[in-house]
Amino acid sequence: MMNIEQVAAFAALAFVIIVIPGPSVLFVVARALAYGRRVALITVVGNTIGALVAVTSVAFGVGSIVERSIVAFTILKWAGAAYLVYLGVKAFRHRHAIGQPAAGATPVRGTWRTLWEGLIVGVSNPKSFVFYAAVLPQFVDRSAGHVTAQMLLLGVIFNVMALFCDSSWGLAAAGARDWFARSPRRLSAVGGAGGLAMVGLGVTVALTGRKD
Repeated sequence: MMNIEQVAAFAALAFVIIVIPGPSVLFVVARALAYGRRVALITVVGNTIGALVAVTSVAFGVGSIVERSIVAFTILKWAGAAYLVYLGVKAFRHRHAIGQPAAGATPVRGTWRTLWEGLIVGVSNPKSFVFYAAVLPQFVDRSAGHVTAQMLLLGVIFNVMALFCDSSWGLAAAGARDWFARSPRRLSAVGGAGGLAMVGLGVTVALTGRKD
């Protein structure tokens, strides 16, 4: 269906794009600083699922609506930005609970809730739709047929690579957080910093990108 040269070329491009920290990496790092390793890794999985939803919608033609419509792009962008700010404010407000010695470290957060939050952030990033709609077709061999399947395959390859990269960033940030955990005051401060980072990311998302 697809020759190895096409897949290799796409993987090389994907690697270059993925290793440069973007919004998803910053979000994962912020979550790692605010809540620790477990939440960071679950967030990565949720974010990846959200990105795969975007890939699927692009492969089946729905993503072109976001790519071409300024209104759809803007609505999705502002919804994603607002959700990031909401998560950041919540993390900042609970920073003192994070640093309580009696809690042992991080307050327990439900797996499904954490997964859902990561998914929402991943699927509400309009730039993902635009990126997939612009890049994936360039590596599709239309003469081989099964265009939708080819795009889905490329999207899966991209997101598996991103999953490992984002997880590495999350583990690194969580490792740094472990040092701060030796002091409740330091841990509270780093938890607050993670919350502020999410707020800043949300504001950045809202103020950048297409405006016309």
